[in-house]
Amino acid sequence: MYNDIKLEKGLYNLSEKSFTNALEELDPTSAYCGTPMEKLDAFERQLKRFNIRVAGQGCDRVEKFFSSTETAVLFPEFVTRCIRKGFEETILSSVCATQTVCGSSQYLGCVMDDSAEYTTSTQSNALPATIVKESSSAIKLSKYGRLINASYEAVRQQRLDVFGVMLRSIGVKLAVAVVKDAVSVLETGAEVITVPALTYSSLAKLYGSFDCFNMNAVITSPEIASEIVAMEQLSDTSVDTDGKLILPFGAELVKTVAVGDNTLIGIDRNFALEFITSSNLVMETDKLIDRQLDQITVSITCGFRKITPDAVKILKVAE
Repeated sequence: MYNDIKLEKGLYNLSEKSFTNALEELDPTSAYCGTPMEKLDAFERQLKRFNIRVAGQGCDRVEKFFSSTETAVLFPEFVTRCIRKGFEETILSSVCATQTVCGSSQYLGCVMDDSAEYTTSTQSNALPATIVKESSSAIKLSKYGRLINASYEAVRQQRLDVFGVMLRSIGVKLAVAVVKDAVSVLETGAEVITVPALTYSSLAKLYGSFDCFNMNAVITSPEIASEIVAMEQLSDTSVDTDGKLILPFGAELVKTVAVGDNTLIGIDRNFALEFITSSNLVMETDKLIDRQLDQITVSITCGFRKITPDAVKILKVAE
């Protein structure tokens, strides 16, 4: 049971296992089906065990994690989860078709030649072929990171929910840096449609350029996004339950500073982009456990690959 687990630093250093996965092996969530704790994962059960409240009324302060040697072991996972939540709340979740974990700093994927026409074939003729082969060049993954410099004395009295928001903001900004690479990959080699001005008709033209695939996301700069929102044809456009703006033809409007002010990228996010990582977010766990919060780094090594070129189209507004 969760009350009997011995928490120690070594749980962070098990090969190919996250801290939560290590806890889950010791305290499987499946054992709590039908109980009040079935909706909690193994880490959350440890918070409950030691009565550490990270949100809501009566939220604890950072120093609560350091009330014992065992509770201190939980602190790096709290920090990692907050930063990861911020990272995952960005547009990456809206534009990536799949995520691949790669064991090295380079990734060699497959490429597909699907140029042969899909058509009927007589019994004596060979069927049109789609050729899938190993890529001739590897994708080099890049490391993105941030140095967090905050002494324990500076944060010990900070409420955990407020401190968590600060950490989430680091995750958001880290993801923004990563998104620049994603945008570059999407733009490279994509079909470009040039229009003299940004109008609703030009948006419709971008939508109509997709044949086999469906444009379900439009990625553009904040400036262009504001022009789109101000269009008369979009006056009755509604926001969905997740707070996302959906254009009349069913595409989510996604804004990011990573896209140039005269560019709109239409994608079918179910087919366009692969997100490749060699690791999850990496933290210096020992320092966090020992309250050495100055000079703490968080990083992720990742890259992107376009899976299906036909699922990406570019609209350029003449400058």
